[in-house]
Amino acid sequence: MTIRTRIAPSPTGLDLHIGNAYTALINSVLARKHGGQFIVRIEDTDRTRLVEGSEQKILSSLAWLGIPHAEGPDIGGPYAPYRQSERLPSYKTYAEELVANGHAYYCFCTASRLEEMRKTQEANKLPPMYDGLCKAIAPDDARKRVAAGERHVIRMNVPDTGVTTFTDLIRGEISFENKLIDDQVLLKSDGYPTYHLGVVVDDHVMNITHIIRGEEWIPSTPKHILLYRFFGWDIPNIAHVSVLRNPDRSKLSKRKNPVWVSDYRAKGFLPEAIRNYLAGMAWSYPDGRDIFSTEEMIGVFDMSQLKTTAPIFDTEKLRWVNGEYIRNMDAASLRSALYAFDSRIPHDDALTDRILPLVAERMKTLAEFWTLASFFYEKPAETEKPCDRNICAELATALSHAEWTHGAMEQSVRTLADAKGWKAKDVFMQLRLAITGKTVGPPLLESMEVLGKEESLGRLSRYI
Repeated sequence: MTIRTRIAPSPTGLDLHIGNAYTALINSVLARKHGGQFIVRIEDTDRTRLVEGSEQKILSSLAWLGIPHAEGPDIGGPYAPYRQSERLPSYKTYAEELVANGHAYYCFCTASRLEEMRKTQEANKLPPMYDGLCKAIAPDDARKRVAAGERHVIRMNVPDTGVTTFTDLIRGEISFENKLIDDQVLLKSDGYPTYHLGVVVDDHVMNITHIIRGEEWIPSTPKHILLYRFFGWDIPNIAHVSVLRNPDRSKLSKRKNPVWVSDYRAKGFLPEAIRNYLAGMAWSYPDGRDIFSTEEMIGVFDMSQLKTTAPIFDTEKLRWVNGEYIRNMDAASLRSALYAFDSRIPHDDALTDRILPLVAERMKTLAEFWTLASFFYEKPAETEKPCDRNICAELATALSHAEWTHGAMEQSVRTLADAKGWKAKDVFMQLRLAITGKTVGPPLLESMEVLGKEESLGRLSRYI
């Protein structure tokens, strides 16, 4: 059997959600480990919530993250099209097949009647489920009403008794009483399928062997299991991964954390660091290490080792992981990443390569390079952090006679401080303010070596 996995994002958000990226990574790793295929299918049947450009952003973020897919709306494949909105005739055909076999029925209830039904259920503290009114309509009568053009939907006909059970690859056996499963709408009045019909039909037609998705879909799974049985199809392997949580254990949301992949890209995170961090959300590398590549993960990955505890998405831990990747990059790779990320950085390889050793140890994101190193490229404003004019004048004189090496400059500054009765740390702070415009930053004297004697003395002289 060739393993085929998928993600099926809905283009109703600004971009790819970081939780969907996490699920995509697991799907991709499983397929790659077994020489299978990971595909992307766009579920765009919720026409009221579509966001223009969302599909392109989702695909762009997957590509940037380094989670490649073998088939999809952008590259095609043997099961095209990969957008549900382009597959509408097949959903109607399958829905009508279920009606013909008694596993679904036409429902003519109006929106106002359904609303009243929900209010009554809520008042009586009953679960919000369709009450089965149209299930009692004789099939011939229902067909005549459909032929006459009466507005309708198609609902699945869930058995009133019995239990629907499935085995989750991560969580084991899960059962639902059929009487608690809603007669779900399968085909809407506009001819578009709901998620439940679309996902089952497409996963079957596209030969998906493993469905790996978030745990929020567990309550929907018995409906899907029933549909597979109604159609007489083999049921794929199913696994539900835990949903990412904020540190306070609330569900990850944009109110408390950035949730779009593009947010993290804009903040200077590296795709390989994000993949590494996401991999550790519900799975641990066998030897306990925190830093590992996706290729290393593929070599040892085992679905049975996925944990069911809610993983905490901690941006500070992600920053630490990202910093480790920055420090492990060779100069050329880091330089290229910085140039691509920040257009303010001049493409001066020689200068950048001298700066990197001074700031890389302090960086956790690419965005922090400019914060730490902008003074190498731009003189700080005199009013930004003004230097004491008297101290600057004395420093300019003392350093003008010094050899331009770390040791010689340090000796000159300390000799000056001793001669004037100043605290050396105060003098060094004034020197830092004059050179960098900041109170903290990379090693000062090493930075002055990079800037050169003429530029450094020029910055001191501005205050005289």
